[in-house]
Amino acid sequence: MTIKIGDHIPSAILNLMTDSVQALTTEELFADGKVLLISVPGAFTPTCSARHLPGFVDQLSHFKAKGIGKVACMAVNDAFVMSAWGKSQNAEGILMLADGNAEFAKKLGLELDASKFGMGVRAQRFALIADKGVVTHLFVEAPGEFKVSAADHVLASI
Repeated sequence: MTIKIGDHIPSAILNLMTDSVQALTTEELFADGKVLLISVPGAFTPTCSARHLPGFVDQLSHFKAKGIGKVACMAVNDAFVMSAWGKSQNAEGILMLADGNAEFAKKLGLELDASKFGMGVRAQRFALIADKGVVTHLFVEAPGEFKVSAADHVLASI
């Protein structure tokens, strides 16, 4: 079942690269205040690198001004790849989170079978906002689309 507005974020472990790979629970991530989570099918992929993440990098201060305490980007990649991608995108201030086995994506009901592209199971392209772990906004893209989860659309919707 796909997560919806009013649902609690499910319990899962994501990975974050600091000096080493660090586990971060969703309880820790979403515990305080408003968190914006964007999800992309893969780091370094064309739309994700050229349009999706850059929009949030460019608009980060505007999201903070609207009361978003944390902004995170998630993909079904490992923490090393997410860290390298974040650096290549100048994504300072955005948590680059790895859902390496798509466990969180599956718990959200937002996994994507990208096997025909040689990518296996991934997360769908989406953005969500949760306040103290409860989903308040959810923007899930139709297959092959990039509209509703774009930074400008999300910003205008909050």
